[in-house]
Amino acid sequence: MLARLVLDTRPLKVVAYRRLWLSTVITAIGSQLTAVAVPKQVYDITGSSAYVGVAGAVALVPLLVFGLWGGAVADVMDRRKLLIISNLGIAVVSILLWLQALSGMNSVTVVLVLLGLQQAFFAVNMPARSASIARLVSVELLPSANALGSTVQSFGAVLGPMLAGAFIPVVGLSTLYLIDAIGLTATLWAVWKLPPLPPLDGVRRTAGLRSVIDGFRYLSTKSVLLASFLADIVAMVFGMPRALFPEMAERTFHDPAGGGPALGWLFAAIPLGALLFGLVSGWLSRITRHGVAVWVAVAVWGVAIIGLGLSSSLWVAVVFLALAGAADMVSMVFRGAILQSAATDDMRGRMQGVFTVSSPAVRACPTSFTAPSVPPSARPCSVSGGGIAVVVAIIIAAIALPAMWRYRAATTHPA
Repeated sequence: MLARLVLDTRPLKVVAYRRLWLSTVITAIGSQLTAVAVPKQVYDITGSSAYVGVAGAVALVPLLVFGLWGGAVADVMDRRKLLIISNLGIAVVSILLWLQALSGMNSVTVVLVLLGLQQAFFAVNMPARSASIARLVSVELLPSANALGSTVQSFGAVLGPMLAGAFIPVVGLSTLYLIDAIGLTATLWAVWKLPPLPPLDGVRRTAGLRSVIDGFRYLSTKSVLLASFLADIVAMVFGMPRALFPEMAERTFHDPAGGGPALGWLFAAIPLGALLFGLVSGWLSRITRHGVAVWVAVAVWGVAIIGLGLSSSLWVAVVFLALAGAADMVSMVFRGAILQSAATDDMRGRMQGVFTVSSPAVRACPTSFTAPSVPPSARPCSVSGGGIAVVVAIIIAAIALPAMWRYRAATTHPA
């Protein structure tokens, strides 16, 4: 019974996938060290939270631009070669970040330029990495493979910032960049040992604007893929109250004005819930109604956000946010499996590119129902209202898009 509950590790028996996964484990923690180091360094140099916000925009824009182009590139060249090139680029930029911090250059412009360059390489890397999974494992193992990847990403999101907070006073901020660079260099070996992953059809194409447009045309004809993207948009746009966490920590959960433990718990609860659920996600591989699983997971997310809005106790709020994180994990696992199995191999890179762009874009947007413009006295109702909107919207979407409700796990990869 326990074996059916714990994280399904069968994909790790596939040597090539195991190498790709091990590289993800290393980067999941290292990237979070850099994710903490960059805003901390920007704030140390400028003393301005506004500049920290600019750093967020600088990180997002290359992700949007190069995510789409990177997906197109992943469909026209050997994905292994693309992974090597992009991993090497990320590692080199991490070394440059370390050198500028070590030298005491104190130039926010240099930090932001390097951050943008690193995000550009990352945006090219992610579609190739995700699209490669369907070439490395059998179709029935896709949910398990995605659960393994999502679990280590959640692990990094929890452990990385904690390590960064502990390391900075001891070894200094610059060392965070160095640790990330060393980890990235180590992953190059794992990627180098992957088998060649050229386009299956052997057709020579170019990765230009036309190729990107063709990807969107293809997406418009696949209602199941459109529905999987819509599910994430509904959950994040209507029901992601992250912008209100600082105020909730202080006004609702009585953190001191300068910050306190409530703020940390609110931000950590969602990835912590995803991590804990990932460790007992073995049963997900036996679910064949992938479309239904996505709709239900998003509805559970909405219910959890309703509970958050009604919570007056920090620990009750943390439980609801952890539930939301578990639901998000289920949604990511099955949306990823749908994308990897429903799309043909010559389109997987571009579909993963859209996924790479859309997910952080909508997650970075302040939500309409939980917007900071709502008066403070109405914030709890606003948060719960966002959760209600998620549940209502997902019910409407399930009725309007019956193909998603009927979708079952594929038995073979499309050509």
